[in-house]
Amino acid sequence: MTDRDAYIVLNLLPGIGSQRVQALIREFGSAAAILEKSHEELSMVRGIPAALAAKLANWQSETNLPLELELTDRGGARIITRADYDYPEILRHIPDPPLCLYVRGTLPEFDARTVAVVGSRRMSRYGRAMAAQLSEGAVYAGWKVISGLAYGVDAVAHQSTINAGGITVAVLGGGLAKVHPQDHIPLARAIIDHGGAVITEFPMTFPVSRQSFPRRNRIVSGLSRGVIVVEADIDSGAMITATMALEQGRTVFAVPGQVDNPQARGCHKLIREGACLTESFNDVLNEFEFLPGFSPGVAEEPGVYSADGGDDTDSGDLFNRFDPHESRVLEFLRGGERHFDDIAAETELPTGELLAVMMRLEVKMAVRQDIGRMYKLK
Repeated sequence: MTDRDAYIVLNLLPGIGSQRVQALIREFGSAAAILEKSHEELSMVRGIPAALAAKLANWQSETNLPLELELTDRGGARIITRADYDYPEILRHIPDPPLCLYVRGTLPEFDARTVAVVGSRRMSRYGRAMAAQLSEGAVYAGWKVISGLAYGVDAVAHQSTINAGGITVAVLGGGLAKVHPQDHIPLARAIIDHGGAVITEFPMTFPVSRQSFPRRNRIVSGLSRGVIVVEADIDSGAMITATMALEQGRTVFAVPGQVDNPQARGCHKLIREGACLTESFNDVLNEFEFLPGFSPGVAEEPGVYSADGGDDTDSGDLFNRFDPHESRVLEFLRGGERHFDDIAAETELPTGELLAVMMRLEVKMAVRQDIGRMYKLK
């Protein structure tokens, strides 16, 4: 048996997690070697109870590897194990990395520009708007968005990322054969169709449970450089994700809300405890601005429109490029500070479309908004 197959078998066995597998690998040398040992040898390893040792020794009767591989293939999925080269490097360094990832779609590179957007299932209108704005801002800045495909903020984050032309990854709390919630099967398909992926660590037919969601949350935060909490009550799943993010060394961002909204209490608690107060995606960019792998802003490269009169020519980098609407706004602002209504009158853009344009320009650090919806070149 290969190590790859061994990881899949070990992942099928209930009661054995990453830390126990690591202890067994230290003892026996490899994942495959674990499945060759007797009950007596396994039970001598510290932290391995007799019942679990018996399951490991009798893994052939406890699991059905051929059936799992068949279900995976029929479901259009693939399994990435810790023995595979394309296992996300960022996950190898969290305290409890999954043994396997089941993947449908295209698993992107989880580089420095990956952020999780999470929050309440019972979001307010304000929460919906902020989840959409932050997710779109992430896309315009060239970031990928991770979330959990749940109702509320998760779904808005995924859909807004897709609408903005970005890449998003959904992490499930159950198997790929039982997408939960069922209402979000069309959204899961859209995520895949637009270049993203739906993933889970759980076997194909594994059902969701209260215990599976916290395990899902550690992968959401583990794949990200930072976690944005939009709305969350004190004891919500989003707060669990934030706690796990801190344990993994990730940066936590929290959106302030109305003080009489129960879904704001978690965010306010996070802010009091040191999370970054977040009003726009610029706050995320500013937090990471001077870390390795990040650019402090829009590069002034030849062929890219700049405030001092450069031209916009063909460039493949969305973060360093302005579309025609953005260029028109920038040209108008060369005459000085302007009110939003004046920009709308000049560009003749619908209010909703102009708001998106101004947000993109703020994310690209080309303009700044001052009090009273006044904008000027940055």
